[in-house]
Order: sequence, then C-alpha cells, then structure tokens
Amino acid sequence: MRAKLILKRREDLRLRSGHLWIFSNEVDGIIGNAENGDMIDVCDSSETIIGTGFYNKNSLIAVRMLSNSNVEELYTLFKEKLYKAFELRKIFYPALDSFRMVFSESDYMPGLIIDKYNNTFVLQTYSFGMQRNISLIVKILQEDFGAENIFTKHEPYFRKMEGLSEEDEIYLGERKSEIISDGSLSFNINFETGQKTGFFFDQRDNRFFIEKIVKDKTVLDAFCNSGGFGMHAAKAGAASVVFVDSSASEIENTKKNIELNNLNGSFSLFEEDVFDFLNKEINEQKKYDVVMVDPPAFAKSKKQIAIATKGYEKLNKRALQIVAKNGFLVTSSCSHFINRSAFLEIIVDASRKANVNIQLVHFAGEALDHPQLPAMPETSYLKFAVFKVN
Repeated sequence: MRAKLILKRREDLRLRSGHLWIFSNEVDGIIGNAENGDMIDVCDSSETIIGTGFYNKNSLIAVRMLSNSNVEELYTLFKEKLYKAFELRKIFYPALDSFRMVFSESDYMPGLIIDKYNNTFVLQTYSFGMQRNISLIVKILQEDFGAENIFTKHEPYFRKMEGLSEEDEIYLGERKSEIISDGSLSFNINFETGQKTGFFFDQRDNRFFIEKIVKDKTVLDAFCNSGGFGMHAAKAGAASVVFVDSSASEIENTKKNIELNNLNGSFSLFEEDVFDFLNKEINEQKKYDVVMVDPPAFAKSKKQIAIATKGYEKLNKRALQIVAKNGFLVTSSCSHFINRSAFLEIIVDASRKANVNIQLVHFAGEALDHPQLPAMPETSYLKFAVFKVN
C-alpha cells in the first residue's frame, strides 16, 4: 500500500490553486513507508487525498505533484503528458523540428526538461522520482517520437540540491553535434561545449523582435553565446555587429554560425570579459546604436539577490553609457529571483547613474515553447526589455 503524506492545516490551498510543490515545512506527517523517488498520496489535514506526487525526504521540495488525482501507472501518464507537450509546441512552431518540448512543472512533468534538436533529445532531470523512472521517458521518446540520440546535459547545482548524481548519461545513440533551424537562421549545436542543453530556446522569439530596430545600425551583442541576437541583427540589415563573450568555444561557434548562414556584413568578435570590454569602450568614448546584453543568471538563490542586483545595475549602467543618442538598450535577466518590477527598478537606477532618459518600448518573457503556470511564479524567469535611450 502506498504511503500517504498529510499536510498541515490550510497548506492544501496553494496546491488546489495549481501550484505543484510541497515544501518540507508544510508536511504534518507521513503514514506508511516512503523512500526518495517513491510516488506518494498527498492528503489535506483531514486526510482527504488531493493528488499524487514524487517524494523526496532530503529535499526542501518534499513533493513534486504529478496529478490532482490518484496515479496508478506512470507509463501511460508520461505518454499522455509528452504528447500534450509536443502538440502544444507544434501549434506555435509547426514547421520547426527543434524546440523545448517539455518545460518541467509547466508541462506537469515536474523536474524534467526535454529539449528537442531534430531527432536528438537532451534531458535535464531535477526530481528524484523522475530520475528513477527516466527509462519510461526514454522508451516513449524512442518509440513514439523517433529519437535517435537521448542524453543528459545537467546543471550540477540543481542536481545537487535534489541529492542526485551530477554525472551526465547517454541513454541512446551518441552525443553528436546537430544543425538546427530557428525558422530563419541555422545554428551549429555542440553539446560538449555549449551552455545549458546546447542552445537558448527561451530567447527565440525575442531574437526575431530585435530585427525591428537594427536596420543600418551599429550593434553590440554582449554575452553573445552562439551569436543568436547578433546574427538576427545582421540578417535584418545591421551596418555592423560586434560579438563579445568570455568563452572561447562560444566565440568559435559564433564564427561557424556566421559562415553557416552566409551572412554578409561587418563583423568583429572578441573573446573577452563583457564588463572589461564595456569599460574599454566607455574609456574610448565608443557608441553603438543598439546595445544588447544577455548575461547568465546572477542569482540562483534568494541569498544572492543583493549581489545580483548590484551586478545587473553595474552591467546596464555601462551598457547605457555606450548607447548612442536615440539608440536602444536591449537587456535581459534569466534570474527567477529578480522579478519584473525589481528588474525594471534596476534599469531605472542604472539610467539615472548613466545620466540618460529611457523609454520602455517592449517587454517580454520566454518563447512560446516555455509555457508558465499562473499559480506557480517559479515557472517564469526570463525578463527581456527594450528601451529607447534619449
């Protein structure tokens, strides 16, 4: 008989609203034996079952909910959820073969991310229970979705929090590179050296947006990664594009991507710390019509918010100092713990210190293959803002 988890009084309200996490301090007790990764019945304080989830007694997130009903068999449940997730992406990207296919809790598959690169599927697993049943996911991807290669590319920080091994695995095929299309440009994906699972799908729609503001402009793409923003600028007729990233492998990959797409124009690529590069440009009184900064997350926990806030302000102040009059600042943050209002406040402070006036002309989040749960703020993390600099 499956173990039951009893919630403290009123701790079921957030779950009934659609949130999928139960924190350890919300648990009143356990009836029966439950090991890490087991399915467990979740009950309110009156012991009425309100759903089923994966249990982890060693994690701050004690349970990740799978369903608000009783779950008996995982294979059928997983198959149904994978098909629903895939079909949602094909509504928005019917011609594409590469996208985020599963976005963890947002697709009701807690602790599981699947990025699809043609017929290669890259997984990230941050749930003990999902990891224990990963063979079911592999079987469905192979038999129903034509997977030829399935492997992991985890972020160790989140695996460690869940008490999981930080080692990556190959479940099917091999870890070979892929060439994918975002609907306009092609990208070489090197899974050995690339960040995240190999590509930042979350900024896909935002890369298309910047094409509206770059024609005949001088453009800086800082933290360029594989060159996505800068290449879209070039495609849209930018006069020149400067790419900057501290990673030698990303600068090399950007060169390959420019060649892959036969882009013409004036390009400069710098393997350099972005803060150092911006300081140098300020000292030399350089100006760009469009400055784009897309840094990695500065805050991975609440404890890092203060330091991250200072980092974002410093970065955006310097970026604003090299934007030409009537130019644009395109800035992003992928730190979940810095919300929209906090991020905008940071940019306001940066503009004051840079002594410029700004207008917010566009604000967006993740691409359409990253749905969110309104009842779960944790499923939203990306802030993408475009400012006119006067």
